[in-house]
Amino acid sequence: MGKDPVIRALVGLIALVAVGAAVSLAQSIIAPVVFALFIIAIVWPLQRGMQRHVPKLAAMAVTLIVTLLVVGCVLSIVVWGFARVGQWTLANAGRFQSLYGQAGDWLEGHGFILASMVAEHFDVRWLLRLFQEISSRVHGLFSFLVVTFVFVILGLLEVDVFVRQLARTRRGDAGGFMLRAGADIAGKMQKYMLVRTLMSIATGLVVWGFTLASGLELATAWGAIAFAMNYIPFIGPFVATLLPTFFALVQFESFEMAAFVFLCLNLIQFLSGSYLEPRIAGKALAVSPFMVLFAVFFFAFLWGVPGAFIGVPLLIAILTLCAHHEPTRWVSDLLSGQAPADPVALAPEMPPSA
Repeated sequence: MGKDPVIRALVGLIALVAVGAAVSLAQSIIAPVVFALFIIAIVWPLQRGMQRHVPKLAAMAVTLIVTLLVVGCVLSIVVWGFARVGQWTLANAGRFQSLYGQAGDWLEGHGFILASMVAEHFDVRWLLRLFQEISSRVHGLFSFLVVTFVFVILGLLEVDVFVRQLARTRRGDAGGFMLRAGADIAGKMQKYMLVRTLMSIATGLVVWGFTLASGLELATAWGAIAFAMNYIPFIGPFVATLLPTFFALVQFESFEMAAFVFLCLNLIQFLSGSYLEPRIAGKALAVSPFMVLFAVFFFAFLWGVPGAFIGVPLLIAILTLCAHHEPTRWVSDLLSGQAPADPVALAPEMPPSA
């Protein structure tokens, strides 16, 4: 009997790996469905409010148009920003080559023998191909969005019917549990996207203002990239910080200026992501930073860029389901990243003195 917990743990681990592999292999089907449910949870209040005044199909059409415009604008900003950076890279290819050669000479002078060999084979077209790859991946998201919005259309048509069916479910309190948990998850998704959008706009504006004031070229592009990339926790801000730093080094040919840009951009991202956003979001969206980072990289590994974006919302949804189910509520409390309200719970029980 003592081995039963170990066996159950191993079986659970094997099942988790199998589910992860299945989810990764079925990405073309599962990922659009997950994104469709996420979009429905966010835009449903708009359609529900409009249905009180106009027919259902008209309300759904307006909701879809608004959603497509918003998503299209964000993707267009990303493509435009990286296209501008790619054009600047092409126009200043000689400066990149010269800077890389100087770095190779400096490294070789400090004992890095292979640096000069790498510098001789460096081609600035590597950077261009990198930006082209990023832009092509963003363009590839459009086909993904087509499939997603087909599911969104079908889902919006059936939300009312699905809710009524759940309310009529007679299997214990399963229907009530799903309705309560679903409503809570939808509310948190809406708040998450509202907070994330507000912080992204603020971050983009501050980055634009800073890069403009510091004399860094492509200030508008850096602000646009910072706005769009802020929707992906950790990875997005890192990219939005590292790229302007590298280009500041090329433009000003000064390590001091590049370090200044790097430190200031990191300060902006820290104040936005680690100070302001948690205070605006409140405890409703509290999640352990460790789990946030894990969710971003795990779902990015499974589904690429869409997975990096949807990882945190999926984590919030899973923890919300755990919070509504008594036997698993401890999981939600454990991964919330919040200290217990009862100070007694912070101190372990001391053994009685002899």
